[in-house]
Amino acid sequence: MATGDIYLRTGPFVTRLETANPLVRQGIALLYDEAARTAVSAFADFHITVASPRLRRWWRPNVTFSFDGTPLFRPAPWAHASLIFEWGLNLVIATHAHQYLIVHAAVLERNGRAVIIPGPPGSGKSTLAAGLAHRGWTLLSDELALIAPDTGQLIGLGRPISLKNNSIEIIRRFAPDVVLSDPVPGTSKGTVALAKAPRGWTADRPVTPAWVVFLNFRPGMEPQFAPRPKAESFIELAVNSMNYSILGERGFEVLGNLVERARCLEFAYGDLADGVRHLTELADRG
Repeated sequence: MATGDIYLRTGPFVTRLETANPLVRQGIALLYDEAARTAVSAFADFHITVASPRLRRWWRPNVTFSFDGTPLFRPAPWAHASLIFEWGLNLVIATHAHQYLIVHAAVLERNGRAVIIPGPPGSGKSTLAAGLAHRGWTLLSDELALIAPDTGQLIGLGRPISLKNNSIEIIRRFAPDVVLSDPVPGTSKGTVALAKAPRGWTADRPVTPAWVVFLNFRPGMEPQFAPRPKAESFIELAVNSMNYSILGERGFEVLGNLVERARCLEFAYGDLADGVRHLTELADRG
């Protein structure tokens, strides 16, 4: 992976990445399966460049992220290069893949059914997703739930999990075999590391959503589930959707069908191991 463009397959998308940045290339080699990072395609959904401006390659080096030749972010420090690629690709998918209803949520599968865990940054969804992925669940996505409008099924992305601050050490202790990038301090989100998903989901294996789980993490709290009203769940999912308003009536229908068919729950817990165990028991009960 030392030279040449990278064609990266993540779920239904192929990204053509042009970069000579060693941090980006090393991150992809570490965090993606070989089949994903050696995709060969005459067509790419997204054309991305991660590069260093010529005048800044040696003096306070930084990196820029461009989509179709247009920079999307202000230049970032060199050490943030791998994170900028991941965050930028999230943004490109969220703002262009309108063939799906997209919700900001983690999605994991067990026994052929999926749990959707929506929530803003800091809600604990990525930590719980990483924990579940290391206890027999299959990760579809850490950040973006892709819902196919015609079927209501979820489409996987197979991307790394973004862990922040205390979550990094929590997952290291919980899953000593985790494949983790070097933590990067000083980002807008604090210290961030990327974890490889033990099992990634492919685009040709859609899965049916069974639960929508809203997290309520309080240290020391005993795990407990409580029903979440359907109307309240609908509103919360719409708020967390990237393109609900863009899809209009179609988005309303897709989200309404999802909430109608899935069990909507609030999950209060105070420890990662307890949270993983109780969600797994929920899935195994059927």
